[in-house]
Amino acid sequence: MRGRSRLAVAAASISAMALVLSACGGGDNQGAGTEGGTAAGGNGGGEIVIRGCTPENPLVPGNTSETCGGDIVDAFTAKLVHYNTETAEPEMDIAESIETEDNQTFTVKLKQGYMFHDGTEVKAKNFVDAWNYTAAAKNGQSGSYFMSAIEGAEEISAEGATGETMTGLEVVDDYTFTIRTTEKVSNLPVRLGYSAFAPMPDSFFEDPEAFEDNPIGAGPFQVESKDTQNTVLTKFEDYSGDNPANVDKLTFRVYTEAAAAYTDVVANNLDYTNEIPSDQMIGEAYKSDLADRNLNRASGRFAGIVFSPNDEQLRDNLELRQALSMAINRDLIAREIMHGSVIPAKGWAPSVVDGATDSACGEYCTFDEARAKELYDQSGGYEGPLPLTVNGDGAHREWAEAVCNSIKNAVGADCIVQVTPDFATFNRQIDAGELQGLFRTGWQMDYPSIENFLGPIYATGADSNWSQYDNPEFNAKLTEAAAAGTDDEANKLYQEAEQMLGEDLPTTPLWYPTSTVGWSDRVTDVKINAFGVLDFSAIKVNE
Repeated sequence: MRGRSRLAVAAASISAMALVLSACGGGDNQGAGTEGGTAAGGNGGGEIVIRGCTPENPLVPGNTSETCGGDIVDAFTAKLVHYNTETAEPEMDIAESIETEDNQTFTVKLKQGYMFHDGTEVKAKNFVDAWNYTAAAKNGQSGSYFMSAIEGAEEISAEGATGETMTGLEVVDDYTFTIRTTEKVSNLPVRLGYSAFAPMPDSFFEDPEAFEDNPIGAGPFQVESKDTQNTVLTKFEDYSGDNPANVDKLTFRVYTEAAAAYTDVVANNLDYTNEIPSDQMIGEAYKSDLADRNLNRASGRFAGIVFSPNDEQLRDNLELRQALSMAINRDLIAREIMHGSVIPAKGWAPSVVDGATDSACGEYCTFDEARAKELYDQSGGYEGPLPLTVNGDGAHREWAEAVCNSIKNAVGADCIVQVTPDFATFNRQIDAGELQGLFRTGWQMDYPSIENFLGPIYATGADSNWSQYDNPEFNAKLTEAAAAGTDDEANKLYQEAEQMLGEDLPTTPLWYPTSTVGWSDRVTDVKINAFGVLDFSAIKVNE
């Protein structure tokens, strides 16, 4: 997310003959200055407090599909692979190796002696049991979609299914298990660093509710306490991986207003914020307040608007959706309201992702007032107020008002902004089908593949399919792409799938956010990974 670096889809091209991801340590991840790099120096130990937001669900990796909880989960869990902070390339973490000869059956060997926070060892069964639990419909986990490629997932994840185990997972011994996919999935190893694939300790299956109160992982931090305002993590002294924490204590503190967090960072009362208020972006004013304490980097992020599938006026009226999309002056809003912190989008995947073209939305993401008005009139227009709903614990109101004004001026629709208290409430309203009109959507990549901007968001039944898009041809194209023998072949097919979104317009792209962050003078070695998230292990106290 920031500095315009190109993200790799994988550590290397994945061939159909043999894939061996062998163990390797992280790179030195050194940067320069504040342009996508780090602030160097600092010491180990100490405590820091960073800006957080309200998680939608308890901190169960398989049930956390949004960034407020996901950032915390990533801090206290370890997975089979770890994504390099600078390049996003997958590197072995708990896995010693992941091998396949046909891109359909994968053999995973684990490092021995990798420990959970409760003192138990991470073994093959902890992965298999966790993935089965996440996939099973009876457990209601939001990350179930990510298991869908595994053989037998469909049978246990279908609505009303009572099964508990997938046929495609098998424990070979304490440190070896196999994965068999329903179809060939060339990028499966790349996906396995996502939080839904984290292992779970035996204690979780004995008492899942107790785990929610005291989450346990195998990452560099462990959860000490949590309440509605603060989640406190401490350094895990017996951490087994290559990325140990530098600070002794890390607190995520909920801020509902970006301005409040920014003010506290400037005053050194907060050590890190991942949002700079829009008024401070004007003329890069924040660089005056935070000289040598800021960083900007391009990232794998997407922002757009969902046409509510519960709104009968929008659901079956493609011309109306096209008109509203064309009525948004993305370039003007990006320049005058977002002050260059976003890149106007004409597609559903940012250009930092290999294979992205930023063209699938085409003319419908190009502001054309006359054509928008023509389509709007042909469509019959929108009767009554047209709500655009955003969550209040993010810097969304100003751009949302600009989008509404653009729509009003171009086509005459009575667009109004509605603000929910926080992201958790926003998510619950979406799940309950309560929102009409338009509502914001955002995506931070889970793993470095163009597929991640398509399948988890638009495949039929996917948990993050807020638009309830249902296109069998789109689903089939994703399956075909996953089975492709080379990255280039797969990307071409994924582009064809993305083109279907441009034709059907279940959502409309707005822009690709870059990440601009700031920190206090108490900390150094601030690094932002390719996902736009602070490297929690790298940051140090500067005292």
